[in-house]
Amino acid sequence: MDSLSSAMQPRPPETWDSMLPGPANRSNGGAADCSPAGLLAYGAGSSVVIVDPRSMQLVSVLPMPSTAPQSFGSITALTSALALAPFVTSVRWSCQTVSRDLSIEDDPSNSHLSLAVGDRQGRIAIWDFRSRSVFLWLELDHFSHGDRPKLGIQDLCWVRSNSWLVAAIHGPSLLVLWNAATGRCLWKYDTTPEYLVCIRRDPFDWRHFCVLGLRGFLLSVIVLGEGNDDVSLQEQQIPGVRDSIDVQKTEKESSAGSTAPALAVFPQFYARLCFSPRWRHIVMVTFPKDLIVFDLQYQASLFSAPLPRGCSKFMDVLPDPDIDLLYCVHLDGILSIWKRKEGEQVYMLRTMEELMPSIGTSIPSPTILSVVLCQSESAFQNVGSFSIDSSSTSSIVDSSTSLNVFGGMDIVARTTLISISDDGKIWNWLMTSEKARNIGLGSLSFDSAAVAGEGSLMDAHSGTTSNYSTISQSSNVKNSEHTNSTNVSKAGIIDSISSTKIGLVGQLHLLSSTVTTLSVPSPSLLATLARGGNSPAAAVPLVALGTQSGTIDVIDVSANAVAASFFAHNGVIKGLRWLGNSRLVTFSFNQANDRTGGYVNKLVVTCLRSGLNRAFRVHHKPERAPIRALKASSSGRYLLILFRDAPVEVWAMTKTPIMIRSLALPFTVMEWTLPTVTRPPSTNSSFPFKPPAVTSTTNASFSESKIASTDSSGDDLSESFAFALVNGALGVFEVHGRRIRDFKPKWPSSSFVSSDGLVTAMAYRLPHVVMGDRLGSIRWWDVTTGLSSSFNTHRDGIRRIKFSPVVPGDRSRGRIAVLFYDNTFSIFDLDTSDPLAFALLQPQSTGTLVLELDWLPMRTKRDEPLVLCIAGADSSFRLIEVGVNDIKASSSSKGIFLKERFRPMPLCLPVLFPTAHALALRMIIQSGVKSSWFSLFSAHMDTSLGNIPEIETTSGDLRGYIIESKLPSVGDSVVPELLLKVLEPYRRDGCILDDERVRLYASLANKGFAARSAFAAAIFGEFSEALFWLRLPHALSHVVDKSAKKCSQEASQSLSETESIAMLNRITSREKYVPGSRRKETTKIGQLNLMAFKQQELRANANERILWHEKLDGEEAIQKHVHELISVGDLEGAVALLLSTPPEGSNFYPNALRAVALSSAVSSSLHELAVKVVAANMIRTDKSLSGTHLLCAVGRHQEACSQLQDAGCWIDAATLASTHLHGSDYARVLQRWANNVLHNEHDIWRALILYVAAGALHEAFSALRDAKLPDTAAMFLVACHEIYAQMRSESHCSDEQSDRIVDGETKFILPCKNIDDDDVNAVSDFYGEYQRKLIHLCMDSVPLFD
Repeated sequence: MDSLSSAMQPRPPETWDSMLPGPANRSNGGAADCSPAGLLAYGAGSSVVIVDPRSMQLVSVLPMPSTAPQSFGSITALTSALALAPFVTSVRWSCQTVSRDLSIEDDPSNSHLSLAVGDRQGRIAIWDFRSRSVFLWLELDHFSHGDRPKLGIQDLCWVRSNSWLVAAIHGPSLLVLWNAATGRCLWKYDTTPEYLVCIRRDPFDWRHFCVLGLRGFLLSVIVLGEGNDDVSLQEQQIPGVRDSIDVQKTEKESSAGSTAPALAVFPQFYARLCFSPRWRHIVMVTFPKDLIVFDLQYQASLFSAPLPRGCSKFMDVLPDPDIDLLYCVHLDGILSIWKRKEGEQVYMLRTMEELMPSIGTSIPSPTILSVVLCQSESAFQNVGSFSIDSSSTSSIVDSSTSLNVFGGMDIVARTTLISISDDGKIWNWLMTSEKARNIGLGSLSFDSAAVAGEGSLMDAHSGTTSNYSTISQSSNVKNSEHTNSTNVSKAGIIDSISSTKIGLVGQLHLLSSTVTTLSVPSPSLLATLARGGNSPAAAVPLVALGTQSGTIDVIDVSANAVAASFFAHNGVIKGLRWLGNSRLVTFSFNQANDRTGGYVNKLVVTCLRSGLNRAFRVHHKPERAPIRALKASSSGRYLLILFRDAPVEVWAMTKTPIMIRSLALPFTVMEWTLPTVTRPPSTNSSFPFKPPAVTSTTNASFSESKIASTDSSGDDLSESFAFALVNGALGVFEVHGRRIRDFKPKWPSSSFVSSDGLVTAMAYRLPHVVMGDRLGSIRWWDVTTGLSSSFNTHRDGIRRIKFSPVVPGDRSRGRIAVLFYDNTFSIFDLDTSDPLAFALLQPQSTGTLVLELDWLPMRTKRDEPLVLCIAGADSSFRLIEVGVNDIKASSSSKGIFLKERFRPMPLCLPVLFPTAHALALRMIIQSGVKSSWFSLFSAHMDTSLGNIPEIETTSGDLRGYIIESKLPSVGDSVVPELLLKVLEPYRRDGCILDDERVRLYASLANKGFAARSAFAAAIFGEFSEALFWLRLPHALSHVVDKSAKKCSQEASQSLSETESIAMLNRITSREKYVPGSRRKETTKIGQLNLMAFKQQELRANANERILWHEKLDGEEAIQKHVHELISVGDLEGAVALLLSTPPEGSNFYPNALRAVALSSAVSSSLHELAVKVVAANMIRTDKSLSGTHLLCAVGRHQEACSQLQDAGCWIDAATLASTHLHGSDYARVLQRWANNVLHNEHDIWRALILYVAAGALHEAFSALRDAKLPDTAAMFLVACHEIYAQMRSESHCSDEQSDRIVDGETKFILPCKNIDDDDVNAVSDFYGEYQRKLIHLCMDSVPLFD
């Protein structure tokens, strides 16, 4: 039996937002996913990074909690638990939409921002990104599965049944289904000895998913319910995999064992699967050396292509959601673009691009780990392309798919690709596909670079220029464009020629490598600006990190971003220190290769302003000892270089560094004094602070308050450093100019010398020295009075001690952070009577072992929290806020420091709003708000927004922004104004929509409720709903056309003989389409194929599929091909195919019987030919589909469709009905199909469009009411009235116009007569109640800003 782990308690989100992750690596398995709303999530070490791809800004970081229990019996247990780093191996966003059920708003299982994360320890965490917490753990039971709980997660996906489920691959071959709400394990399936590598969900049916194995094993699974027997699966094998032998060889040589997942056993072997977004049952599969198009229905490969010459192995495959392009990612960072051949499932290599530019990258070049396609841009592209001028019905129904036309080129599609590299960079690529128009010239050459320059694209149907180039948080990103030019050599070419262009439009730079060291600037008043003068160097909110790759990452803590990155060393940076606030000194070393041995030490000074690196102390021969540490004074004037078993060197860090002296003493630790501030004396303290006597220490402190010139008075200033020797002796030296002298402190009354207590750490701030030894003891000493004290921490040895910064008015100056050798830390207050009793152990919010730490000296007031900078063992950088009043009571953020977080541009992500405010924005957009409401600031600064009209509104009056409508009202008319007031803080902060989205909304704001509802759905990532609103005008037009045809058919019912002859002619004409005619009938509606309902659309899709299967062999393929031919009315082709069955075949006699029956409906000559071929004296049983063929032969198509639907062949039934049925017969087939889609496939939006096409509006309203979608029901009612009224006005129908106004009130007019006033009133009341609840909830919710 499987057990469910308890969920973690919610943690303060602010502490998590103050974190920078390390780079992703191969151990993460390319874990990345883009949410429907456009949020990118990817695994980086043991954390999940959330990024906004449009603005290329870091949103948040979610560190995976360790496997440690909630309460630790000892520090050793805590350390051992934290040592197990749970690397993230799979990430998937849920497709749940924003719930309209306001009673369960706070239920985390109902969150529209759920994220499933799997790690290498076999755990699956279900995160609620709203609260930044894990609300459910999915783990296998230890008792039932033995070592199975430790099986790492290879891949996972979300599946929709009666509820949301998670399908995951545990270990090498175990497939598990989990309930994402209860955590219950529903079903398990073991595929040993197959290695499962990839799992993907079917976009046409969310109950269906496929699992791919390394050797071509393919498992097709349909989840019918939540019972153990409610899972239908089918095992298939993809033929022609070239690398199965390599897999077996690697498996034998691998030492990882049989329990490791495929990403651990085969780290360089990638096999990926993706569903076609346009064609059912079609999947694209890549193995390292093969690209295969596979038909799940026929269980056959339709196309196979080897690895292109000169390319490295395939790594991933991504289908374009709108056009017939396929993007294949290779291991060397090459992107190969494949185009589908018209009328076939055959792909031709079109062009190849580089996802890792060769210019500006380090050597060796970084590696591309994963590539993600951002489908949210596709949804807005569909909204923009179909929301064109709706002045006439034809413009609504017959809109073009081209986005824009200029310069002889049509921009067909724009696709956003996000690539993630192992150097901590995220690349945003814009793929633009253009189509050349036929302009009848003899010779024409198109250069795509001349069409659209530097990422500037014409906005959809608006005529304005939209600069899509996003803002980068690192240095300037150069736009890299690769152009594929095409030529037209002959005049009058009908087929257009396309070109593809890729451009880099944004880049986000995070930590570039594993962090090895950390340094925080704390300049004293002695430090002056690097450019000279008398101005003192101010404290800056910067932290410098040294990395394993030799780069220096400078972090801007106020923006939580990498401000700059400098390449300083070829190896690991061992140490790093600030010189003032604008220079950094770093060191590295490596062993010499010659026989004499020794070490090559390298010291570099880096200027942050110029970016120049200058080496000093350059020795041409190896040295005997390596550098062990650097210690820079607070002013940045002096530097101590500590060697391993060698004298210490003291350097003056002038423009050209000069060595002052070499100190040949056995030092263990050395520390410069920190800047001090004046503080009132304290009497009741175990850490005795007394006013210092007038000594050289006082002179040094006083000299820090002077602002002196660097050139003239540099020799008059002195700084001191404390040290400890191997024998335990202590001392303080003072550096005065170029002289070093003994500080002559007052020694403590009791000796500090211990038998075993070798001093390993020290902190020095006048007049106090704090020391820690390898036994875990802490001692402190006042160098002016000689007072001292000590206590034991009962922990491991102490590696680092850091004084917290102080400001005037602080009650305590004795707070220290102590880092132990077990990589944990504690915070002590030495001003308390018992520092150990009031110690703060490591806050659990860090969740990682600590390599380095230091305080951030940015406090200006005593009530501000202390901020601790931490470099984690997981390569992350974190800020921990510590309350100053009660250190032990609180380590969470107070919002004081992080409130000042800076962003170069606001995060325009309405999906991150509180649920009530998100629903308010959705309602405002649906009901209609003027585009000028979004452009409070940008419209005055950006000239490209000049097309958006501005309006003048009185102070506090927002009614002028509401679009007035003459349509019948639904709900409460006062609610929109109240919602605008609720959303006013977001509008003034500019974080609702960016300029490009505002322009798109401005182009469709006056196009009706359907267009605005599609836009609102696209904002929140609800693709299916957006497609529904886009197809609604077409469906209503279909209903109106059907009604008109029904009247004409009733007028000609008396001509029964003529009708029968026409039917016979239609059958005998066979309606057989040659390949050219089938291609001509193919509709180019991209993802809208998901909601095809028109007869010509269904017929065109079927004809397209027939062409793919003509060359397939085998009994099963022939049976399915015959079925497709009969569905489109090609009886002659079906007879010919049936008669081609060999006599020894098992299906010969059933095929013969059907051939005879079908041939009788074609012609007598064909019937005679069939009779001669077939021996009709034997009849065997056949599949149930054969009965439908006989029904079609006698013209009983309605019964044939019912039989197909009973057998579960819904698409085949719809195709057959589109060919032979009309009017109410066709509507009955659509309505029954809609019932199945709604209740079994749980796709309400596709069911709604089928209901509308069938004229069953009453059932559509019932479905919306049962789904608790009051706002959608209201907008659906108004949109149907608006579209139908426009159709009536254009057709000049004057009848029933008097019915529109009853008792002075405008009434709804709908194309179906089965909707009465009670239904309309029920929708309005339902919507009004929802509005009132939403208003109260919005008033109680506080606006949430990033």
